[in-house]
Amino acid sequence: MKKIKYITILFIALVLSSCHSQKKDEHEHEHKHEKHEKKGIVFLSEQQQEALDLKLGGFQMRNLTSIVKINGELAVPPEKTATVTAIIGGNVKQIKVFYGDYVRKGQTLAILEHPDYISVQEDFAGIANRLEFLKHAYERQKELYDNQVGAGKDFERAKAEYYTAKAQYSGLKLRLQQLNLSPEKVKNGLISNQIKIVSPISGYVNKININTGGYAGASTPLFEITDNTAVHADFMVYEKDIHLIKKGQKIHIRLANHPDKEFTGKIFAIGKKFDDSVRAIQVHAKIEEEKKNLIPGMYLTGHLHTDEKYTRTLPDDAIVKQGEKSYIFILDEDSSAETLHSEHPDETGKNEHPSDEHSDEDEHNHADEHGTAFRMIEVITGTSDSGYTEIKLLSDMPENPKIVLNGAYYLLADMKKEETEHKH
Repeated sequence: MKKIKYITILFIALVLSSCHSQKKDEHEHEHKHEKHEKKGIVFLSEQQQEALDLKLGGFQMRNLTSIVKINGELAVPPEKTATVTAIIGGNVKQIKVFYGDYVRKGQTLAILEHPDYISVQEDFAGIANRLEFLKHAYERQKELYDNQVGAGKDFERAKAEYYTAKAQYSGLKLRLQQLNLSPEKVKNGLISNQIKIVSPISGYVNKININTGGYAGASTPLFEITDNTAVHADFMVYEKDIHLIKKGQKIHIRLANHPDKEFTGKIFAIGKKFDDSVRAIQVHAKIEEEKKNLIPGMYLTGHLHTDEKYTRTLPDDAIVKQGEKSYIFILDEDSSAETLHSEHPDETGKNEHPSDEHSDEDEHNHADEHGTAFRMIEVITGTSDSGYTEIKLLSDMPENPKIVLNGAYYLLADMKKEETEHKH
């Protein structure tokens, strides 16, 4: 009987001990997860902070300017682009240039031939020789008329014939010059059935619209020459930003073929015609750096700075976004201290091991093990410039807060990871 009683007491003791242990485990489990149940808190160990080279600091007051982002392309002024045509159509005998060739003003681009070129020269040679005869006849009749010897009718006829021939001579001479033929050679009997097509400006050959043996009409564009030294930037500025644009403003420009180089442009002209299709106007900017290898038509992006203001800022690396909202992280010393206390209560907290006294070194080691707490704070961002962004606060913050200045996206990712793990 005594033996049965002893076994019963032992069983009850074991059950009570098991219950106590389970409650203790549950209590410790609750404490262990208590810090994670606080939303917007992330803990980083000392090793993590060193790996991130985490920097803490405060807000910085800086002069920021509004940035207007614009797109466009390289272009040249109309006077620096030439479309070459023939005054009189002809057959293409020879083409002397190729795409991309640099040509000088007056350089021969092609040679055309046609019988009509001979007719023009013959007409000029005939009127040139007749003009000398008519000039002498006019001068003789004028002298007789002045001396009241000759009839006025003869003088007037000689005068009309001379001035008519003189006008024809001038017109045909200009036509020969436009055909790049020498009037002096033609007067001396040197006539050709060929003409030279020459470049009116210095630049690069962008288009060739003829081929050997083909017929080039008088109005046919034969070549296009572009002077790339006059290349500039053409931007489209949207309606909402037009009021921010002024002549003389500088634009920072990047090109697709120079991704690592930033060019500087200066606005020299603002278009007055509004493009309804894109709700924008055209703005022209002179590129201040060397224009070597810059080709008209290249796509470019740019931004310009306006409306300078002195405001509270943080580095861009201190700011994270979730959806439409922006956040920063600040050091939360209260959460760090609370976690350390809940993990290691003092004797008044009924520690299971009251005989174990914790030194300052022990507390430091425990703090390193559980990490430093950082709280996520919602803010509103404003103007951004040169790696810094304006910060507007939505709520009061501690005086002189210690703000995470870099690696904010890592903290956000780590916080989301912890929240996901503890949901499971």
